Amino acid sequence: MTPADLSRTVLHAVRRAVDEDALRAPVPARVRVERTRPGGSGDYACAVALQLAGPAALPALEVARILRERVAAEPGVGRVEITGPGFLSFTLDAPAESDRAVLAAVREQGLAYGHGGALRGEIHQFHHAREVRAAVTAHAVRRLLVAQGARVRTTCEQAPDPDWARLGVTVDAYGTPPAPLTGMRPVPAGATAGELLERLGPDAARWGLLRAAGHDRAALGPDLLVQGEANPLFRVRYAHARARALTRGAAALGFTAEAAPYGASPAGPGAYGASPAGPGAHGAGPAGPGAYGASPAGPGAHGEGPAAQAANAAFTVTTAYDAAARPLLDLIADHPGVLLAGARHRAPDRVARQLEAVAHAFFDFHDSCPPLPAGDEKPSAAHRARLAIAEAAGTVLAGGLSLLGIRAPEHL
Repeated sequence: MTPADLSRTVLHAVRRAVDEDALRAPVPARVRVERTRPGGSGDYACAVALQLAGPAALPALEVARILRERVAAEPGVGRVEITGPGFLSFTLDAPAESDRAVLAAVREQGLAYGHGGALRGEIHQFHHAREVRAAVTAHAVRRLLVAQGARVRTTCEQAPDPDWARLGVTVDAYGTPPAPLTGMRPVPAGATAGELLERLGPDAARWGLLRAAGHDRAALGPDLLVQGEANPLFRVRYAHARARALTRGAAALGFTAEAAPYGASPAGPGAYGASPAGPGAHGAGPAGPGAYGASPAGPGAHGEGPAAQAANAAFTVTTAYDAAARPLLDLIADHPGVLLAGARHRAPDRVARQLEAVAHAFFDFHDSCPPLPAGDEKPSAAHRARLAIAEAAGTVLAGGLSLLGIRAPEHL
């Protein structure tokens, strides 16, 4: 069950409670679920009971109890708890199944992963000054809203700067509107589009204009062009390029991505790459370091004999969805919610920060659990599972950059 699935499940529970006359309140258009904060209970939490308490003329705790019994019976939900003044906390059943569902959604939807119809029917009209940051911000917000099903029109106070086109910016009209429209007024960039393009080029200029929140000054210095880890834009694009390189490398070795199977192995949950050598000892033992899942049969002898098969089986089912992969999988699962929040709050900076977090988690995962076999090692189910996660991360990065109007090169 993905976060979007859980949101729909809770909304369905609210609708059932209203239809059964257990709850007399208007059914909200949507229900927001969030990942539980550190120290909290369960995987996700929701404040819908507090939201409905007033209209239902019931205490929030009573509304929460009404909804809990209906949500708890749904497939994929392991446990529902009531915490605090009436928050619902959800623990999902079969986390590996949920992870597989997320990876399948990314593979199926591609760059459109996270797009949806939550804002379908909404109409927005933005009006901004003849200033490059306002124009780029309005353009990015427009893309985010359209990706969620809204209809958007943007206008400018004066004729657009011709250089805006080189930044991918268009406006629908210009001049004084006949009625007040929603203003888009971030802190000005302090430079023209032409100046930024000459110094930074279109991609770095757009990133610099969008990375900071609208009320903060945009950082538009030469650091945006540094080809190193200190430059967040480079790190995001390099993570995407690396993910694509992994796919090409796997193809050259004759294997493709495949989500990990369900279940736990005799090695026990969380034993990343567990083998007879013990939990966390990535293939260590008589075969030597680096021989993932190796057995006394020797390095690379995957599938040779019962001992090797048992070691590989333990390794296969425990690798993809444990501690090393968890942060990256969680960020991939949360990506649709971040895109929706960025659209609702007209905050493309939220998307930029999400991409930075995905890139950071990708490299941590990549370094801890290489998706490609090393040396004479043969590709295993573990490598296919790791590759599935890496490819999903690359897709999320490319899709997010696209919404910001920034290219995602396959080679850097």
